[in-house]
Amino acid sequence: MGTLAKGRAAEDRVDAAARRRGWRAVVRNHNARGGELDLVYRTGDELIVVEVRYRSRGDYGSAAASVTARKQRRIVTATRDLLARQPDLARCAIRFDVVGVDDSDQLDWIENAFYAE
Repeated sequence: MGTLAKGRAAEDRVDAAARRRGWRAVVRNHNARGGELDLVYRTGDELIVVEVRYRSRGDYGSAAASVTARKQRRIVTATRDLLARQPDLARCAIRFDVVGVDDSDQLDWIENAFYAE
């Protein structure tokens, strides 16, 4: 399986877990100038932006640790773009989660992994 397919499969696993939590999908793979969002959900008045990081091995640190400050800024930029395109979401509180996925059955889900500046 290629890298793109593994990333897509990782997103599918995270999406299934989010839906089991009762979260409603808002958008998947939102592309904006300066950034991209993997998965976005809404539950009540909270918007949950989920960054999925797949790693086949842990040799280079955890998948979640690979979300650098630069990557965080890009996610925040893409979130602002989404809010501009869907103003009804602007009143929601926003939470940024990171989910590390590897070849095991475990998801390393970090809620409130970072905050928008």
